[in-house]
Amino acid sequence: MIKGTPFDAPLYEIDEERGIEYRNCKAVTVLFTLKRDLSELLPEGLKSLGNGAVWISHYGFSTLGEYKEFISLIQVEDEVGDRGYYIPYIYVTNDAALAAGRELAGAPKKLAKIELIQELDVIQGILERPAGKRLATVTIKPNTRALGAELIDFVMPKPTHLYSIRHLPPIKGKGGVTQLIKWYAEIDFHVDPRGERVIFTGPASITYDSPSIIDPVHKLEVDAILAALYFEFDMKLGVIDILRELKI
Repeated sequence: MIKGTPFDAPLYEIDEERGIEYRNCKAVTVLFTLKRDLSELLPEGLKSLGNGAVWISHYGFSTLGEYKEFISLIQVEDEVGDRGYYIPYIYVTNDAALAAGRELAGAPKKLAKIELIQELDVIQGILERPAGKRLATVTIKPNTRALGAELIDFVMPKPTHLYSIRHLPPIKGKGGVTQLIKWYAEIDFHVDPRGERVIFTGPASITYDSPSIIDPVHKLEVDAILAALYFEFDMKLGVIDILRELKI
């Protein structure tokens, strides 16, 4: 069992074999081509594939508690040829999820206001930090069942590889470490009574409503949308390996 601090009352506890488990979740994700090269955001060992993505989710239950999440992603390839997503920016609404993500996988999580709501025939996700400072809005009208396995596997293969930088700052020149971490999300889509996966697609938009130098999610400028999905699912997250030590 992996435990956070304090040791007599840990903020999080994670089964190392099973990872972090999620049930009764829903999310929207939009994959798009990037307007400009963002290689300057990537660490050594990863190559940009020219695409970005945004993910906004509501985890109805997890072994870290219930929470919402917003992720900015850059589609990459690592040195062994695996494709996945590097995470430059990520936000959550739960302190245990923040601590576990940073300490285990290096996911650079911050606390923020995140919403994922349905009104009429539209689903909308928002990111605000602080509350009232609207950084991003994702809107999708999920009007068609997404049945193309090839597209879904391109956006979210099983497992979906994720990459982030775990950084422990040095104190007076001692004890610091910076590592490129490879981890994974294993997504199990819900299935309806007809045996079809609960994945819908439709027209979508991403707007960066109020750019902030403090939280520059707007750096992932959208050129053309390749795929927009709404889906319901369960999930496991776990760490695969430390790929390399980095110097910063």
